[in-house]
Amino acid sequence: MARMAAPPYQRLGDVAFSKIEKVNSELFTLTYGAIVVQLLKDSEDVEQTSIQLEKMGYNIGMRIIDEFLAKANAGACNDFKETGEVIAKVAFRMFLGVTAECRHVVDASAPLAFHLILVDNPLVDFVELPEHCSTLGYCNLLCGVIRGALEMVGMRVETKLLKDSLWGDEHTEISVSLKEIIHEQYHDDDE
Repeated sequence: MARMAAPPYQRLGDVAFSKIEKVNSELFTLTYGAIVVQLLKDSEDVEQTSIQLEKMGYNIGMRIIDEFLAKANAGACNDFKETGEVIAKVAFRMFLGVTAECRHVVDASAPLAFHLILVDNPLVDFVELPEHCSTLGYCNLLCGVIRGALEMVGMRVETKLLKDSLWGDEHTEISVSLKEIIHEQYHDDDE
């Protein structure tokens, strides 16, 4: 029986993953956990910590997009649907070593939106939220990374953590909705 070829984005994600310098996943997970704990201690507010994690992710996304564009060889996406597939199959594979499923939303109120489903989320390995932190958006960092990276390539999006295995869900699910295409403005120096 002939072996089926991997989808093009899956192969691209595997190639990008092989090119990037790796960090021990347990070290990464535990370091992230320590950062979250410190943020909780500093703010003493679960909601504020969730907001700070998203802001941290946004700053990371604004910087990590350069490495993605340089090493992934993904090229320009033709539409927002393709952007979702590239994030799910190439970017998540490249930076987290996992792939996500991209489900495109069919909704008149949000015509340009998709959900990223992570069944295997390395951020939540070894993590249990205490009762007083049960509403913590522990994976808000990922929402911020996506928002920051897409903004740097001209797409203003809204991201939201919809489901999290730490909340008792089967998987992590992130909603990404396109709000605006950012057009670059060029000014003539002679004016």
